[in-house]
Amino acid sequence: MPSSDDLRVFTVVVRKSSFGEAATELGTSPAYVSKRIRLLEEDLAVKLLHRTTRRVVVTEEGERVFHWAQRILDDVDQLLQEVAVTRREPRGLLRVSCSFGFGRRIVAPALSRLVERHPGLQVRLEVFDRLVDVAGEGFDLDVRVGDEIAPHLIARRLADNHRVLCAAPTYLARHGMPRTLADLSSHDCLVIKERDHPFGVWRLRSGGAEQSVKVRGPLSANNGEMAVQWAIDGRGIVLRSLWDVGASLGTGQLVRVLPDWQQEANVWAVYPTRLERSAKVRVCVEFLQEHLRGEWASGRGGEGGEAGPGGGGGAVGAFGAVGDGAAVAAVGRGDVAQG
Repeated sequence: MPSSDDLRVFTVVVRKSSFGEAATELGTSPAYVSKRIRLLEEDLAVKLLHRTTRRVVVTEEGERVFHWAQRILDDVDQLLQEVAVTRREPRGLLRVSCSFGFGRRIVAPALSRLVERHPGLQVRLEVFDRLVDVAGEGFDLDVRVGDEIAPHLIARRLADNHRVLCAAPTYLARHGMPRTLADLSSHDCLVIKERDHPFGVWRLRSGGAEQSVKVRGPLSANNGEMAVQWAIDGRGIVLRSLWDVGASLGTGQLVRVLPDWQQEANVWAVYPTRLERSAKVRVCVEFLQEHLRGEWASGRGGEGGEAGPGGGGGAVGAFGAVGDGAAVAAVGRGDVAQG
């Protein structure tokens, strides 16, 4: 009978399509990975992988073994987690993904406190500038900003959030304050390409009305923090989450533009349905909800100054955390553009 360790090595090789990258993730050598795959093939009496000079290709038998291996490993992990629940202490590796900005400023500090509270947990945080295939890439949990979530995933809302238009006073002094959404087409707008955010199209809502506007400008990036700095430098108008620009609004470095218009972009914990009963995922989600509720209630959200749910036209807070009951496995609207 194949060992669970060999099955785990095999699933990582399939996900990475590389013995070397699998070895890096597992913290071992390519030779060790190759040996475990060879032993697994001998145990099962099938060829699981074809190796070329550039990549690893899964055979038809390997595909079947991969799906069974995932189920077996999930069951083993679930067993360990249920035993851990009886000890009231979750254990094991938790792989979390997020975007660069939100991951660095919000999620990383929260996970640091999580492992302090639960020393049996090992958390690996990886950040990306693209939308992550949570199940396909082997993550347990993706923390994302935006309400468009695939129906095969489970999503629990961590906090309410929305994006606002803002610019530096120096820019508005030179170019004037836009009065309508249509005016944005004649302004320098700082366009961000993050994850699957539609590039150069801003969909905004005011009350019950929703409109999309095509924008452009001399500067664009795939990183929201750079765009915010450009806005502070007076280079144009940016659409960005209040968790990111709330402090700058509070200090007057940025001011709201068209404050009646905003874009809903709540913060979600997203995970595969197979992990619905995972104790370590549950503990992490509940902790993130608690962390965000405490941070923004006390006004420490982001890097200073945001507190409470944002609204109106002033320099207001980032977002409000929601209760434990806000859970869905559904599709919403909005851009999954983490920030």
